[in-house]
Amino acid sequence: MVFGFSAIIAFAIALIALYILCKILVVPAKIIFSLIINGIVGGIILLIVNLLGGIVGISIAITPVTALIAGFLGVPGVILLLILQIIT
Repeated sequence: MVFGFSAIIAFAIALIALYILCKILVVPAKIIFSLIINGIVGGIILLIVNLLGGIVGISIAITPVTALIAGFLGVPGVILLLILQIIT
């Protein structure tokens, strides 16, 4: 089985295309994974704040807007919501 020069070039181009495709698909996967982790952590902390905040009289109503803020920003989002709750 003899490989010609054109077969080697085609193989190299296929490897480069595969590398570029993997780079394009891995970056969005990292962003999506990060958003999922932030959403889970933000939701858990929002729940904990509401459970423990009931003792002190501070609670954050869970609405779609507060869920999005806590989900996208994670812990800083919950802190922002707490500060806004205390100010208003």
